[in-house]
Amino acid sequence: MANGKSTLIICFALVCTYFIWGSTYLAIRFGIESFPPFLMAGVRFAIAGALLYGLLRWMGHPQPTLAQWKGASLVGLLLPALGNGTVCYVQQTVSSSVAALAIATAPIWMAIFSSVWGHHITRQEWFGIFFGILGIGLLNLGGSLHGDAVSAWLLIFAAASWSFGSIWGKHLPMPQGLMGAACQMLSGGVFLLLASAYFGESWPSTISAKSWGAMLFLILLGSIVAYSAFQYLLKTVRPLVASSNTFVNPIVAFAVGIWFANEAVTQNELIALAVILLGVALILTSKNVDEIE
Repeated sequence: MANGKSTLIICFALVCTYFIWGSTYLAIRFGIESFPPFLMAGVRFAIAGALLYGLLRWMGHPQPTLAQWKGASLVGLLLPALGNGTVCYVQQTVSSSVAALAIATAPIWMAIFSSVWGHHITRQEWFGIFFGILGIGLLNLGGSLHGDAVSAWLLIFAAASWSFGSIWGKHLPMPQGLMGAACQMLSGGVFLLLASAYFGESWPSTISAKSWGAMLFLILLGSIVAYSAFQYLLKTVRPLVASSNTFVNPIVAFAVGIWFANEAVTQNELIALAVILLGVALILTSKNVDEIE
């Protein structure tokens, strides 16, 4: 059982993933006003990973082994690159709140992928999966994703990729502590920069102060603080609890999108949000969820 200090750290980590990551969707929107999506995400994670890696090495943390680098690179490909990079790409055409709403299905994918490593999906979790899929269906029928099947499927792919990487990473050789997060972000940033070069993205000729501020926020808070907090949670609590940030992120994204960017939220999107969060709540409150070691 966690002692008082570790419980406090867990609570702090959850707050970071809840509110910082809930705000990153709007920060991404502000960032891609100047930066191409893959370039922005690549610079974000490469710098964050390099800074954290350099700091940890300076503090005396050991150099990761080749096997640990391979494990971290696989997670870096699935989480920062395919997961976050896809969200950045899609946010060129959808609002930050809708992107966060689609990513709210992550705990549903967590429940499904956990079964690969022996987790038994309970009846309550199956109900949660049903409501989550129903919510995505409602979002596609009448919300901002209506008629945009490509964006809808890309957001679902991003949530699934992030979830699979989160579960699989617990079974891969990984550097200890924050070094794991540093190596994942650094490798994920490299993958994204390679994708940026492949798609012919170039450094913008002019960058607004808003985009620079968004980039700074994403590097320091969204990556170094919140991503490291998420990796700590994955090693400390059940994966479905670690992913509970997606329960709060859409609400935070809706709020900051309305307050700071005047984003409009349709009635259908609010209904979809309620249905998806009902599904997530059923999964997170299931009493017979197995611990995934």
